[in-house]
Parts: sequence; structure tokens; C-alpha cells
Amino acid sequence: MQETAPQNTGMDIQRILRLLPHRYPFLLVDRVLDIDLQAKTIRAIKNVTVNEPHFEGHFPQEPVMPGVLIIEAMAQAAAVLVGVSLDLADKGMGTYFMSIDKCRFRRKVVPGDVLELHVTTLRGGGKVWKFEGRAIVDGELAAEAEFMAMLSRG
Repeated sequence: MQETAPQNTGMDIQRILRLLPHRYPFLLVDRVLDIDLQAKTIRAIKNVTVNEPHFEGHFPQEPVMPGVLIIEAMAQAAAVLVGVSLDLADKGMGTYFMSIDKCRFRRKVVPGDVLELHVTTLRGGGKVWKFEGRAIVDGELAAEAEFMAMLSRG
């Protein structure tokens, strides 16, 4: 019996940098744990550290990762999924955030947390894509949303 190759593959920061235009301090995906192109899903992580610039003002006495950055991290994971799905590495195409719906924040995300980003494609393949995303810390839901993005030449 012949074994088939697994659908899931991880990805290091060097490959992520070839797919995303973001750089410090706005690159919010540190590693891809797995991508399943058949299921159209990605699971990635963002390591939350106290030396990130937003913590200086949000909030100095009790640092909390801004919710908009949690959503942006999910959107960046989705852009990696699109880039891998369409083989866009080094091709000058960008995935641009268009809209957000059904957004809910469930818990604080603080320095030391590992934000696990779970994104599923609801509709995609053309110019406009729709996703469902969840951000999880230690098995607990931190945020969830549906969002859309559009492909465009960078």
C-alpha cells in the first residue's frame, strides 16, 4: 500500500517574508504550523512579547495587545494561505484587507502569550476571498471574526 504525502506543511519566517510585504513592527505572523490546501485552512502563531511598540501606550501598567492587531494577525495568516494556494511568493501580488464582520473579543492577549491563528477560507480562488478566523491562547478563544480580502498587484 502506497502512502500519500501529508497535506499539512509548516513554514518558517523566511518563507513567510516571501509571501507578506509586512516587516517589523507590523509583521504579526512568526510561524506557520500547518496549511491544508485541500481544506483551505492555516494554523499559524504570533508570539506576543512585551518589547512590541504598542505596549508602551496600550497600556503601560497593564499591557494588552490591541484587538485590531489580533484581527490583523488573522488577516496576515489568511494572506499567507492565499499566497501558498496561488503560488504568489516573490510575484508582487498583495492581499488587501477589505471588510470585517462578526468580530468578537473573548479574552485579553498579554505579553508572554502565544496567539494561535486559525483561519479557514469560506470563499476564494478569484480576486476576492472571504475567511473565518479564530485567535486562541492556551486553548481559550481570544477573538473571532469573518473578514474579506482582495488580491491586487503590489
